[in-house]
Amino acid sequence: MRLWHFVIPVLVAIMVSACTSVGNLGIVTGPTVDGGALLKSGRSFQELGFVEGSACRHFILAIIPFGDSAFSTAVEEALGSKGGDALINVTVTSSLYGFIPIYNVYSFTCTTVKGIAVKFQSVQPKGPESLDPVLP
Repeated sequence: MRLWHFVIPVLVAIMVSACTSVGNLGIVTGPTVDGGALLKSGRSFQELGFVEGSACRHFILAIIPFGDSAFSTAVEEALGSKGGDALINVTVTSSLYGFIPIYNVYSFTCTTVKGIAVKFQSVQPKGPESLDPVLP
């Protein structure tokens, strides 16, 4: 009977395996935003709150893929949930899960992005009253 206490966990470990890596970033912008120009201009922003987005890609028999686990897809999902322009204080998690990995029957990989969504404020053009008078 005690043999099963050892054999069952070993069989489960052989049939299911996973790997996860985590990284942190300061700021991530969406594909339509020029992040460099925004940082140089010093534009103010409004925090919209915590958001999370994920993207997964699945593999059947290691040859039939479907889905999209790209980092940019996860960022777009996170930003889309609150209409943000960028994420700050970002944590990125990339995970790979395999079921019966010896034969690659089914596996999937997911990228998850968590952070605070921000919306950059519009630049207000200066009106004629704010111009300095031109001296002759």
